[in-house]
Amino acid sequence: MKARIPNQPNRADLVKKLQEMQDNMQKAQEEVENTEFEASAGGDAVTVTVTGKHEVKSVKIKPEVVDPEDVEMLEDFITIAVNGAVAKAEAAMEQAMGEFSGAGLPQIPGLGM
Repeated sequence: MKARIPNQPNRADLVKKLQEMQDNMQKAQEEVENTEFEASAGGDAVTVTVTGKHEVKSVKIKPEVVDPEDVEMLEDFITIAVNGAVAKAEAAMEQAMGEFSGAGLPQIPGLGM
């Protein structure tokens, strides 16, 4: 006589659930990658837009902040704006992927989930 563990998912159900989760994760990742994130610095003197893939789409600089005597300030504004936009993209990806950390998976004995 074989001992049977009650209420354990069968392998086919588990594989199906994992495939659905993988598909949903891929869709969420693609959605974030195709989203644009914007950040600015210097009171909107410099505005940068990046994609969820961290590709810079645009850099907008207000003409009044272009000072040939103070290029360093403009460089700082651009750096701050780029880093801010990338941070927003990373946060969106973390949030999207965080929804899948163990969500809806059955507990499998011995895996410590």
